[in-house]
Amino acid sequence: MGKKGQLVKSVGIEGVEVPSKVCDDQNCPYHGSLRVRGLILDGILIKFRAMRAGVVEREYLYYNTKYKRYERRRSRIHVHIPPCLDVKEGDKVIIGESRPIAKSVSFVVLGKSR
Repeated sequence: MGKKGQLVKSVGIEGVEVPSKVCDDQNCPYHGSLRVRGLILDGILIKFRAMRAGVVEREYLYYNTKYKRYERRRSRIHVHIPPCLDVKEGDKVIIGESRPIAKSVSFVVLGKSR
């Protein structure tokens, strides 16, 4: 139970701590009704300008079979950021897939990565 008798649920992913702040966001995986399912990724929060939304950039290696070597690639993922999390631009975060929240937002920030 959180503050004011509000239920705080665990997301069920190891390495992610439940936030100490309380929010009233329906799209929060801890205090709202949003379920996390599917992919769990990590990346760097590079933009946090919109209200409760941001952009996470992740780097990964892709094997090029023609040249038989790896190349570094990056992708940008639009995420929902609950107000109970204290994250800012430049933080390494863990994100989880959820149902579509907006046209391009299908991931939610779960917390800071270590």
